[in-house]
Amino acid sequence: MLLLRSRLLPLLRAATLLPSPTHHRACLLSASAAPFCLEDYLVAACGLAPAQARKTAKKALDKASKESNKKAFEELCRSRLRSASNPDAILALLSGVGLTRTDIASIVAADPLLLRSSVKNVGPRLLALRDCLGLSAPQIVRFLLVGSRALRGCDIVPKLEFFISFYGSFERFLVIMKRSNGILFSDFEGVIKANIALLCQCSLSVRDIAQLCSRNARLLTFSPERIKEFVLLAEELGVHPSSRMFKHVIRSVSMTNKEKVAARLEFLKSTLGCSGSEVAIAVSKMPTILGYSEEGLLRKIQFLIKEVGMEPQYIVERPVLLSYSLEKRLVPRHCVMKVLQEKGLLSSKMGFYKFAQIGEETFKLKYIDYHKDSVPGLADAYATASAIVVPSGMKS
Repeated sequence: MLLLRSRLLPLLRAATLLPSPTHHRACLLSASAAPFCLEDYLVAACGLAPAQARKTAKKALDKASKESNKKAFEELCRSRLRSASNPDAILALLSGVGLTRTDIASIVAADPLLLRSSVKNVGPRLLALRDCLGLSAPQIVRFLLVGSRALRGCDIVPKLEFFISFYGSFERFLVIMKRSNGILFSDFEGVIKANIALLCQCSLSVRDIAQLCSRNARLLTFSPERIKEFVLLAEELGVHPSSRMFKHVIRSVSMTNKEKVAARLEFLKSTLGCSGSEVAIAVSKMPTILGYSEEGLLRKIQFLIKEVGMEPQYIVERPVLLSYSLEKRLVPRHCVMKVLQEKGLLSSKMGFYKFAQIGEETFKLKYIDYHKDSVPGLADAYATASAIVVPSGMKS
């Protein structure tokens, strides 16, 4: 703390000496001049273009009204936006950690309320980003472009230190933040760490949890009670925590709710004519199908039964078929399969299930490019079939 204070004081003193254009001094700092104008300040001190300044000033008003009640907002405006002194101090702090004028302009445009934030709070936090976490100036810029609200709202350094370690690097966590920056505002001990502890009790490693929460960062911000519900629901589907599919099921059920899961299971049961236990097993093998629309699933099932000739039981035992895109994989590949079989270039024993499983690059090399001379137009036909647009509401 003494180190931060010793570094911060020179920056605060520098803020009072921050040079600014003549227009800036005449219009914004003179006691006898007109009241402080944020739009003018953004142009003169931050280097924003007039049109951008107008847009940013409006954004500041809109964001302030959402983040503060009216009385608190008015008090902050009177105390910190009555003149250019507080904004000047914030700009000096940003400059003091190595940010360029262009960097600062981008950050202020993204979050103009940073200019009204508390200097005594923001100063130490900015210095800690550099001195404690070791972030470079470009990294600080990228963080502030998505996380400046967290910087001005709470002591984010301990959280950042934890998440950088949890996800493996600053760059990885930055990707997570861009998807869900609310993760920095959640109760750190009572929610974030509690949820990680709960999932660790379910035989998941910290690495497993990090991978799970990389795709769905909001999972960490749910209440521990909801996490327990997800675990129970996974077990009801027959997926034990020791199963390698457990984390995938947790991810899928966390993106829906118990009622929707029950409805989807009933839909699959009635559509495929199988038992509840069989559907549960299918979902445990391919949990992502819980997130697909009923319309999309129905069209895939109908295609596989009516066009491909599969039995419903066969589909239940191979639920991965329902995870493939109807328009991008199932229909185009079935077309290619029929053409090649009709020309005797593909064994009749080759099942569509294996044909659909092949990776796209390998499939094109082995079945499209390889036969381009013997079957002219096959590549064009495949591309055309893959480009068919499915009507809105029918995709899964």
